[in-house]
Amino acid sequence: MEPKRFSQISIIGLGYIGLPTAAMFASRKIKVVGVDVNQSAVDTINRGEIHIIEPDLDMVVHAAVSQGYLRATTVAEPAEAFLIAVPTPFKGDNHEPDLRYIEAACKSIAPVLQAGNLVVLESTSPVGATESMAGWLAAARPDLSFPQNAGELSDIRIAHCPERVLPGKVMQELITNDRVIGGMTPRCSTLAATLYSSFVSGECFTASSPRVAEMAKLTENSFRDVNIAFANELSIICDRLDINVWELIRLANRHPRVNVLQPGAGVGGHCIACDPWFIVSSAPEDAKLIRTAREVNDSKPHWVIAKVEAEIAAFLKSNATKSAEDVTVACYGIAFKPDIDDLRDSPALEIVQSLSASHSGKVLVVEPNIEALPKTLPNAELVSMLDAAEADLHVLLVDHKYFRALKPNTTAPIIDTRGIWTQ
Repeated sequence: MEPKRFSQISIIGLGYIGLPTAAMFASRKIKVVGVDVNQSAVDTINRGEIHIIEPDLDMVVHAAVSQGYLRATTVAEPAEAFLIAVPTPFKGDNHEPDLRYIEAACKSIAPVLQAGNLVVLESTSPVGATESMAGWLAAARPDLSFPQNAGELSDIRIAHCPERVLPGKVMQELITNDRVIGGMTPRCSTLAATLYSSFVSGECFTASSPRVAEMAKLTENSFRDVNIAFANELSIICDRLDINVWELIRLANRHPRVNVLQPGAGVGGHCIACDPWFIVSSAPEDAKLIRTAREVNDSKPHWVIAKVEAEIAAFLKSNATKSAEDVTVACYGIAFKPDIDDLRDSPALEIVQSLSASHSGKVLVVEPNIEALPKTLPNAELVSMLDAAEADLHVLLVDHKYFRALKPNTTAPIIDTRGIWTQ
């Protein structure tokens, strides 16, 4: 009989989504076994500590581990439900979805699957990924039946329930945000809704199929991407026309039906910067606007780099006795969004990597949310705000609260991609 309350679940992938989700279930006194290939992360979690930065996560993990409701391992164990929260990157240069981590997760849990188990794909995925997951599991366990061949009578239930949280507010939004659940059968959806209702105070909406649930998540992030692309393109046009884009947007937004977003250095993270490409890959001939928006946002870092290079050239023209080696550039922020330590697909990081590779002078980085620069920045130096004050050029890339409260005390030029120092 299917359980009305789950007593033990397993989370495959203990990253920015998997670990908070595991901690949330464990906080409801459900035993959780987290599985990850990173032995260091597993050891850290088993000490009651965390390997990522997310407000309030450390306290919840520490309590869950101390009370015996959360444990991490590198090898899958039997459970009543399995949630797969692993990366879904691209392969090649055409942004083709790479599902190898989902496939690997399937192979890891297949030996311990039992009749009555629920498997939920949480990873944001291209349309059809949940069906692929079900196929991989069925191939690995021919002794069990799956929804694609047994329907409602299947031994294993399969569903898709994409995460819909904002980094920096994950612990809050995991609880309050509505969830979209797409089971391969109605019974699969019902069981998945029962699982999530153990901690979700928002509503669990049932989609008619996993494909609808997959497309819902992709649509949400593509909508954001298109609107950000409009703002980013507007900033480029305004720069050419010598118009203050921040003033322009502020005035345009006085219209009751207009809400132009704020431009920036690009779009980063593993959601908005990636998910639209999943739609494009599914319908390349039809996703014209979505592709164009993605190209606009992907090109914005190159525009910022060109602005920096132009400022350096102007500095050298005004200071004939100096060379490029004498020019120090200070870059503020390399995370993909404000007030987090997450550098995944960060346009700010892309910009600093390019500058540190091409500029012969010093490149200083002020990033209050990390303790060391990534290995991709061997020629840059992590410094404090005070140490960056004497730079010849200041480039604001991420609007951390720390930067909103402090502005460099300098007469040197400032390139402010977020409009917090120059509005």
